[in-house]
Amino acid sequence: MTDTGTDFEITADLVRDVLREQHPDLAGLAIREVAGGWGNQMWRLGEELAVRVQRMDPSPEVQLKERRWLPVLAPRLPLPVPVPVLFGEPSERFPKLWTVMTWVDGEPLDHGSISRGVHAADTLAGFLRALHVEAPAEAPVSADFGVHPRDCTDGFESFFQAVVPDGVAAEVRVVWDDAVAAPEWEGPPVWVHGDLHPANVVVSDGTLSGIVDFGALSAGDPAWDLAAAWVLLPAGMASRFFDVYAHADEAAIRRARGLAVVKSLFLMLMGQNGVRGLPGGKPHWGPEGRAALDRVLKGA
Repeated sequence: MTDTGTDFEITADLVRDVLREQHPDLAGLAIREVAGGWGNQMWRLGEELAVRVQRMDPSPEVQLKERRWLPVLAPRLPLPVPVPVLFGEPSERFPKLWTVMTWVDGEPLDHGSISRGVHAADTLAGFLRALHVEAPAEAPVSADFGVHPRDCTDGFESFFQAVVPDGVAAEVRVVWDDAVAAPEWEGPPVWVHGDLHPANVVVSDGTLSGIVDFGALSAGDPAWDLAAAWVLLPAGMASRFFDVYAHADEAAIRRARGLAVVKSLFLMLMGQNGVRGLPGGKPHWGPEGRAALDRVLKGA
């Protein structure tokens, strides 16, 4: 895989070389490329570990954030998440950060499916209830995730103009305008994953079995994660999810629906030509985004 953020390729040989330099006890394990990943790319290491390599990210912020906070959050979360276990530092061989993390078993949802909808809805609700606790003052904040929908208007308009289907444009606009008009989150900033979409969750036995990629982790509005009720779950499961989650008021659900629209349009755009700043497209994301958009518009 060519690392478009550097002048060389990230290969299995490179990963093995940096392991040999800094963690030689792991260098003999099998190394397999994991499909996907933009800012950071994953290589599976043996059966229980993975190497997360800084790829296109211009700064080490994401990896430093995951190193700092995932060990704090993981013990109280009811689903497996990747936990950093060893750190790799920049070297002459590879001048960026890399981290050895626990491997989360399962198949990414964008290559799998959920057949046990009720179980998945209950599991997602339980996970987010455990995650959405007040974040400490030193928790990271983001201008892109965890904010009120009105702060995402430029992104929405860009996606809307690029991919919204003509037949539902008016309905999409109504949902978005309602989200923008919804009251702000009145509670303290809580931990939010921020980027729950089908490539960032894993499934097994027809239900959710793990959550990955905490690069957008920040303190903010839980509506960012509540949008997953439509983006991840099968049709008809949103009501079940919110009943089990039990902490979302009407305003939060309105904001979450608008954010689900944005996430759905993003998936649709990636299914076509990709998004500027991200390499290539993901053709199989297009149908998933359209299905999620339909669920949002139906309220299902």
